[in-house]
Amino acid sequence: MQANEWFRLWFSSPYYDILYQQRDKKEAATLIDKLAATLQMPVNSFVLDAACGKGRYSTVLAEKGFNVTGIDISPSSIAEVQKLETDKLHFYQHDMRLPFYINYFDYAFNFFTSFGYFRTLREHNDAIRTLAQSLKLNGSLTIDYLNVHFTEENLKHNETTELNGVVFNIERWCDEEHFYKRIKIEDSAKNLTETFTEQVEKFSLGDFTDMLSYQGLMVESVFGDYDLNAYHVKKSPRMIITAKKIH
Repeated sequence: MQANEWFRLWFSSPYYDILYQQRDKKEAATLIDKLAATLQMPVNSFVLDAACGKGRYSTVLAEKGFNVTGIDISPSSIAEVQKLETDKLHFYQHDMRLPFYINYFDYAFNFFTSFGYFRTLREHNDAIRTLAQSLKLNGSLTIDYLNVHFTEENLKHNETTELNGVVFNIERWCDEEHFYKRIKIEDSAKNLTETFTEQVEKFSLGDFTDMLSYQGLMVESVFGDYDLNAYHVKKSPRMIITAKKIH
């Protein structure tokens, strides 16, 4: 665990929020409503939002009546969202590769491909272990991940966009094991140029099934988009996995 890991630097950058500003609370609320109904989540359930960022999903979950704890590796993100805390909403700066609360939550969520960032399989297994251990017996974990096969076929290799006066030049590519996104930022107002590179592991449904099973979690459902339509290995843009803690 190194201080210069790409996600530590990029997720703490103000330009991350600018680039992904279209991911708003309205979008989050739509997904939460569907998941809460599908999972039959009782009001006042205890919920973990792992890799919560600026709390987009956490705040919606709390507004729906759940007791929510959000954790994220970014100190700046957590410092900002801690201002939103209530008696049903709490945030902690935490690396999900390390143990957190044990046998405490009824539900755990990992949204918006907030996984697959680590260098080794062991680190990914450590993160799954943290999520599994945080759940009560029969608790439910939901992981929202990209669909590797769809993403490979629909990779937009080059893109330039301007947001809030900042130009983002984006290059995407992949190899056998990872997807990459190089983001070159040009902020003329500040006479500043920065570059960040995202790297995401190509985990398949089989990979997740193995990692989850090893930590006592059994896959129950797999959805292919944010409307929770059935997962199709070639056609679905997302791979949203729900799993139950069976031991």
